[in-house]
Amino acid sequence: MTLKVAVQMDHISTVSIAGDTSFALSLEAQRRGHELWHYTPDRLSMLGGAVFAYAERMEVRDIKGDHFTLQPAERVDLSQMDVVLLRQDPPFDMNYITTTHLLERIHPKTLVVNDPAWVRNSPEKIFVTEFPDLMPETLITKDPREVDAFRRQYGDIIVKPLYGNGGAGIFHLHEADRNLASLLEMFQQMFREPFIVQRYLKDVRKGDKRIILIDGEPVGAINRVPAEHDSRSNMHVGGRAEPTGLTEREREICAAIGPSLKERGFILVGIDVIGDFMTEINVTSPTGVREILRFGGADVAALFWDAVEAKRG
Repeated sequence: MTLKVAVQMDHISTVSIAGDTSFALSLEAQRRGHELWHYTPDRLSMLGGAVFAYAERMEVRDIKGDHFTLQPAERVDLSQMDVVLLRQDPPFDMNYITTTHLLERIHPKTLVVNDPAWVRNSPEKIFVTEFPDLMPETLITKDPREVDAFRRQYGDIIVKPLYGNGGAGIFHLHEADRNLASLLEMFQQMFREPFIVQRYLKDVRKGDKRIILIDGEPVGAINRVPAEHDSRSNMHVGGRAEPTGLTEREREICAAIGPSLKERGFILVGIDVIGDFMTEINVTSPTGVREILRFGGADVAALFWDAVEAKRG
């Protein structure tokens, strides 16, 4: 089976190939003989109900500093593709949401991964609240009175943007920290949306585990340990990746959410687990695939394409 695959992503020239999942998926697609096309979200258009993009044929190589070749751009009707990978990084803003509306016009005739309508309707920090027994106590609000009451009840808290990503804008506030009012003022000026407040989980010092699920089934994990003087475990802000397996509790979490992931057409998902609690369900452009393989785990990119090919077969 040879598929025509378009990857909607941040420009290939900007990715760090050592840890980039979009690059890993592209490498595996190329290895299987699939035809790769590349375009950025700003080149996506719709006219008369047709969805198209100025896209380039792409070749990828696992060579730092020489990892891609792009052919001249062509105006491509995306309905003629077999698969479109929706892989640009958040922020999950109106621009991101608009791309899901456009891609929804070609799905499922062209298989868009993940399903664009469900990506739009499942913001990562809100989707997780459908499983309250699996997550830490969480407040979504813009009301400082609610945040103050929440901190009085739970002590140390985490405050972060509702639609942020990559560890940006995450604050750990101790019970007696006097900066809460100023922080909330800043958030209210920066964001029109509510923000999210969670009970601080001390187990984060042991790591924030990223678990990858393919078609609702867990296939691998890495543990991300925050730097000594940081509360964030994201690797691009200093977190350290470690090999890990799955605990019984983590398997319970995956089993609980798996049916919902399959029902929504989420082929590739990454969840974040601290201790016994799930904190996020990442459905936009989850990462961790290369690190899992590097530490001797499953070849998640291969499992991904097995699942996609089965749906296209």
